[in-house]
Amino acid sequence: MSLLITDLDNTLWDWFHMWHTSFSAMLNRLSELSGVPQNQLEAEIREVHQARATTEYSLLLDELPSLQERSPKSSPMQTYDEALHALNSARKNTISLYPGVKKTLREIKSRGVPVIAYTESISFWSEWRMRNTGLDGLIDTMYSSPDHDFPHGKTPESIRMYPSSDYGLKKTEHRHVRQGLLKPNKEVLRWILEDFSVDRRSTVYIGDSLMKDVAMAQEFGVHDVHAAYGVSHDREGYELLRRVSHWTEEDIRREKILAERPDIAPTRTAHKGFSELLDMFDFQGA
Repeated sequence: MSLLITDLDNTLWDWFHMWHTSFSAMLNRLSELSGVPQNQLEAEIREVHQARATTEYSLLLDELPSLQERSPKSSPMQTYDEALHALNSARKNTISLYPGVKKTLREIKSRGVPVIAYTESISFWSEWRMRNTGLDGLIDTMYSSPDHDFPHGKTPESIRMYPSSDYGLKKTEHRHVRQGLLKPNKEVLRWILEDFSVDRRSTVYIGDSLMKDVAMAQEFGVHDVHAAYGVSHDREGYELLRRVSHWTEEDIRREKILAERPDIAPTRTAHKGFSELLDMFDFQGA
């Protein structure tokens, strides 16, 4: 095999655990500080997330009506900074790679095989996770969704608190896919193989979602691997995600259609971890 394409969230790291831990910490503290019931906050949060098309919106607090009412003289993000501190602290404490990921990537790259990442997550937080897990440079190129929209007059640069050198990726090239492009659309795989001039029969794709990652890989004709070790069974946590998610009714209908497809049977399954790739394939540079 001469090319590896990998999903990021719940394939290289446990995105769901990190999101749930950090978001819950923020939500609990925000309700305590503001006196706004959590169910009301959740309803308002969902509207903002849907408007911004992401569940990781950086300016969330400033757009919640109940917090705007309670913070007439300063922005809610300033007033409820303690809640943001709880979010950021939990996020930093829970971000980590699955065991064996870094060692496996180094081994594959040492054999002259490019490693490509493709994620539906937005640009800013994908870059943050790459930097904070030490993957900047171990991944050759990352394809991701663009960043979320910002309010009129706001730019990413205008809200940054640190030097520009603290943002972005230094070694990994970052390319954006078209806004709104979602798995299992196989066109991104077509672009990647064209960009790297690699035959699909020499390409491996690994991801945690049967309906998105595995189905997309099979439809396009690359070798598929299901990252079963990354599938979360935290039902309570998923209920919170559904209540505050950016998913629209159209998204929910789309997920239902995907779920009603004939069972997707992966060609190969990694049950224990990412390192199983080395036993499945002979990775050698072209």
